[in-house]
Parts: sequence; C-alpha cells; structure tokens
Amino acid sequence: MEATWPAVKGLEGASKVFESLVSSMESEALQWRKWYMDEKAESVELPRAFKDCSLFHRLLLLRAMRPDRLTGALIQYVTEWLGVEYVEQPTFDVFDLYTETKPDIPTFFVLFPGVDPTPDVEKIGFANNKSIEAGTFTNISMGQGQEENANLVLHKAAKEGHWCMFQNVHLMISWMKKFERQFELATEGGAHPEFRCFISAEPPPLPDQEIVPESIMQNAIKVANEAP
Repeated sequence: MEATWPAVKGLEGASKVFESLVSSMESEALQWRKWYMDEKAESVELPRAFKDCSLFHRLLLLRAMRPDRLTGALIQYVTEWLGVEYVEQPTFDVFDLYTETKPDIPTFFVLFPGVDPTPDVEKIGFANNKSIEAGTFTNISMGQGQEENANLVLHKAAKEGHWCMFQNVHLMISWMKKFERQFELATEGGAHPEFRCFISAEPPPLPDQEIVPESIMQNAIKVANEAP
C-alpha cells in the first residue's frame, strides 16, 4: 500500500468523513488489508469505521487505493443516481430504423469494432421482399475497381425499386465525392418508392478529415450502434 499512501493522506485532509482514515487503518489493519486485496473491492463491505459511508465517498476511497476497481463502482453510482439507461445501451431495433428510411435519403452506418450492420439490413430486407438471392438486394464491399459497378447498381436499384448497400466506403474517399452527385441523379425526378440505399464507413482517424461528403451526412439517417 506504500504507493497509495500520498493519496490516502490527501483524502484524510480533504474531507471530515476521512479525518480518521489513517487511525482506522492502524486499528483495523487486518480488515483494511482484506478489503484492499479483495478482487471486487467496490462490492465488499468496508472496515467497521467506514462501512456506512456513502457510495460517493466509497468512490473516493477506490480512487485513492484501488483505482482499478473504479469503473465498476462508477457504473453502480450512475445506475443508482441517474438510472440504468445511462449505463446500458437500449436494444437496437432495426425495424424501427426502417420506418424512418426513404428512397431519397440514404442510411449511413458508422462502423465500430465488433459491429456489422449487414445482418440487420438483410433482416429488414427479407421482411420487405428484398434479398440477394432474389436479385433485389445488392451488397458491395467497396474497393479498387468497384466504382463503375457501384454506380450501375445504384441507378438500377433506384429505377427498379431494389436495395443496395455500399460497405467500407472509407476505402474509397474519391468515389464518395462522386457518389454525392450520382445519388442525386439516381433519385431526382422521383426514385422508385421501394428503393433504399445503405452505406457504411469507419469514423475518420482525425476529426478534421472527411470521408462522407457533408451534404450526404446532413441528409442521411445516421446509425452509430455502439456501447455507451
């Protein structure tokens, strides 16, 4: 505990709640050591002199002595004071998303590690008679050489009421600048009412970098399915 001693002394002088902290550690050394060594120090009972301290003051103790267990305690604190909705992500309902989509508004998925929007799009596609097997849903993973094919798929889908999905467009920044105009051409004059367009990209590595044109971002339905 030598490394935590300065933090303990700082805590003792910062609040009346902890003014007897050092003397408690001396008189209840075994209990403090047991608490300090516990795998889940945020959940077990504190030594007798501090067992009734508030959850907030427990956070301060953990910050000073067991910072590795602070995240678990913060989750408990936020849940108790603000509500579980601030620590648990609501279940993503792709069918609620579909009710907001329109032929002239693309849906943009932000890609995060471990999250693949493809199954969700395929699920709502199947429910609306759009599938790869039937030739009414085309999914293209963008890369070099796919530009012309993607443009053809976009215009055909808009005309015939199919669905199209262009994944990983962050790999084709130059094509995305042209996509803006291609989407306008495909939908101007009224696209087929069943047409839907989905795109996905990783977030830009730097805040000032642009992958998706600003007008597309402003008009698109943006989906970021990530844990809080």
